[in-house]
Amino acid sequence: MSHSVSQLQQVHDIFDIVHGEKEADLLLKNLNILDVHGETVYAGSLLIYNGRIVALSPDEDKIKVKEVFDGQGLYAIPGLIDAHIHFESQLAHPTALGEAMVPNGTTTIFAECLDLIGSAGADGLEAFKLLFKDYEKLPYRVYAFAPGKKVPAAITEEILKLDPVIGLGEFEHFSYSSGNEDDFKKAAWLRERGGFMNSHWGVTTLSDMELNYLPAIGSTNNHDVWNVNDMEKSIRYGYATQIKFGVGSSEVIKTLLRAIVDRKFPTDNFCLCSDNISIDRLTKLGHMDWIISLCVEMGIPPIKAIKMASYNTAKYFRMDDQFGSLTPGRFADIVLTDSLSVIEPKYVFKSGKLIAQDRKLLTHTEIGYDGMVTKGVPGLNDLTADQLDIQPIEISADGKQAKVLLFDVYGRGHAKFYQEVWVPYAEGKVIPELDGQKLSRISVLKRYPAAGEARHIVNGLFKGVYVDRGAVSTSFPAPTPYMVVVGQDSQEMCACLKAVDQYSGACIVTEDQKPSAVFPIEIYGMMANLPVDELRAASQKIDDALEALGNHNEGEPVTNKLLSLFISLHRFRFME
Repeated sequence: MSHSVSQLQQVHDIFDIVHGEKEADLLLKNLNILDVHGETVYAGSLLIYNGRIVALSPDEDKIKVKEVFDGQGLYAIPGLIDAHIHFESQLAHPTALGEAMVPNGTTTIFAECLDLIGSAGADGLEAFKLLFKDYEKLPYRVYAFAPGKKVPAAITEEILKLDPVIGLGEFEHFSYSSGNEDDFKKAAWLRERGGFMNSHWGVTTLSDMELNYLPAIGSTNNHDVWNVNDMEKSIRYGYATQIKFGVGSSEVIKTLLRAIVDRKFPTDNFCLCSDNISIDRLTKLGHMDWIISLCVEMGIPPIKAIKMASYNTAKYFRMDDQFGSLTPGRFADIVLTDSLSVIEPKYVFKSGKLIAQDRKLLTHTEIGYDGMVTKGVPGLNDLTADQLDIQPIEISADGKQAKVLLFDVYGRGHAKFYQEVWVPYAEGKVIPELDGQKLSRISVLKRYPAAGEARHIVNGLFKGVYVDRGAVSTSFPAPTPYMVVVGQDSQEMCACLKAVDQYSGACIVTEDQKPSAVFPIEIYGMMANLPVDELRAASQKIDDALEALGNHNEGEPVTNKLLSLFISLHRFRFME
């Protein structure tokens, strides 16, 4: 009864505000307002009450208002939305993520959390509850998905019942296409409950006939496109197609955006997302604001690009009555910028509250995550250096060349992630060099083999991080705990692995078999329990230590590059 009375009171309040008999909370005036429906811009003002817009361009002589904010002629656009982000991919817990993300104008995210929940194992349900405790206090809106892969079905079933869950997260290509019963159960529970089914559709790996399965059972979005043919097929199958910017090379991203322009695909088909993105990138380049600017650079009209990062996403998730446009009844999530083609968030409002200005968060949310920190359980005590030596797949007839695996950190999403290549071979050893380019070695290994099981290890060469000496290693806990190490010498690489093995999760650089930089990742081995500045400093120390060892890093920090490897290692079946 109290809820209905409250709503009745709000209806009365809004009536009184528009008739000048009650004070509104805020008037944002002197704006150039983006109308996403008509795709126009008009001069006006926004009247706000109880966190929502209640009037457009009211007669200022006839209204009462507590506070007036001068928009200085800036453009007002809807708060930006990330249509698909993995909550743990940036290593930051939810409050640290907000510190880095919200100043860029992002006020809503649709989040996966499957790796963190998977890393918690049997404690997955409790991990979910701890991760999203007090989520309504965060300076952004978050909508979550129950894990569609990497997590036991029973845990997914329970998470589907919780807030802020609105659906089922991405499936695993290889299990659903083989008729996995747990996948069937997860899909059935979602269908019974209602909600959205995220789709890692698998267009690059599955047959045309198999591609019918997911849309037929209810999946309606897809973020797994890598070229124009993928995009065309995704649209044809009725998907809201999400263009992702946090993974994959810049060439792939630009190819997709050019295809939208060249093929004249209606932009209403597309939403923008990051998928995986580092805190470093968020703070240096931006988030959806930067993505919009890149869209414009590739030829997409500015207003349509902004809609791809706001209204289109809200409409797909059937929440356009709540946000995504600057219209009455919607939350007052607003970004003020001096340009529509190069977004520069000057002011960011959430629910009518100024929460960021000049790329600085103005409010700090106190939510502790100490209860999610886990201790390391060593699993490499019996590992020996010789197990990391590269054994050739094949040796040439003259004994001067060896065929080995080459992994490429930039090769995600296409066949170049791993290749078999011929390299020099002398005195029974592989020379880490290809076509005159010196390379590092890499070892991928299972952290906890079962009793009596031989440890799974894959050794090869690596392109993307190079060291003359020393080593760098990190771990990944889900769906099966694995580790990677990059270096030149098996003894050094083994010592580096064993240093990481003392933590539930970490990235560590060693020199002369002693740690020179340590980045703890101790929230279930997937997130750092650090505020954003300390997280960035720890990441930078890894890069600085590696630079002293000969690496010249570009793009994402090395820690994030190495962690992103596990996605492809799992995808291409190297983690089994």
